[in-house]
Amino acid sequence: MRFDIVTIFPGFFASIFENGILRRALAEGLVTVEVHDLRAFTHDRHRTVDDRPFGGGEGMVLKPEPLAEAFASLGIQPKAERMKSTGFSPYAEAATEPRALAPEGSSLQEPPFAPRPLVILLSAQGRPFTQALARELAATECVVLVCGRYEGVDERINQLYCNMELSIGDYVLSGGELAAAVVIDAIMRLVPGVLGNEASSEFESFGVADAEIANAEDGVPRSQHGAGGLLDYPHYTRPADFCGLRVPETLLNGDHSEIRRWRREQQLRKTLANRPDLLEGATLSKEDRKILDAIRGETE
Repeated sequence: MRFDIVTIFPGFFASIFENGILRRALAEGLVTVEVHDLRAFTHDRHRTVDDRPFGGGEGMVLKPEPLAEAFASLGIQPKAERMKSTGFSPYAEAATEPRALAPEGSSLQEPPFAPRPLVILLSAQGRPFTQALARELAATECVVLVCGRYEGVDERINQLYCNMELSIGDYVLSGGELAAAVVIDAIMRLVPGVLGNEASSEFESFGVADAEIANAEDGVPRSQHGAGGLLDYPHYTRPADFCGLRVPETLLNGDHSEIRRWRREQQLRKTLANRPDLLEGATLSKEDRKILDAIRGETE
């Protein structure tokens, strides 16, 4: 999978991908990340990328021409043409050399061909970024992330080139760079081979339901419990007693079915307490609903 980031602060990403599973994914060639300096596509001595908004108002707006040239350097056509074309490669020879974010000695090679890229504008006005959307994007091969700045990006760039606007939360950041790092981290860990244990991305908050998760190879039911769109259950490790707080006895008895029931109840409790909105779209069984009724009865 390939990510292209268009930004006016390319140095921001210098250390983002040098640690943990992200670094390993880059080193092993499972993912490619390229950062493109938007100022490289300007033609004045001040390398101007922004201007005052039409109609007045505070702040500045990123100009459309440098962004259009940045897309052209990547071989990215306007989205209307991308949707019509077949066999389009976003890896056309660039006018400026992109900076690869991969450790020295990496075996990364630029793919000779890829399907149409998905261009995403990172914006506070975008649709919410969720784990479900991260799973969808992990199935694509090329994602281009446009980092907004100032008051935003000229809307014509959004209309002409962007497949979607994306927001990582209901708050405003100084720019899209932090959002780009978050989006890449969330998507990259879902790419096959990136995580040491593929099941790690299934048994976690906002994960898939049990029906979508295979049983263990020996046929014994897993002691974990699929989230089904809920929050994750609490986790414990050694020591069994810490500051007078003991690990729940259920987790120590080795009964997988009992552990599953306990974990499901904890998921429901935590989701009801912290994110009750998730219950509306979660995969809930009749037993889940009985547990929820009992939990609500406790608080009443």
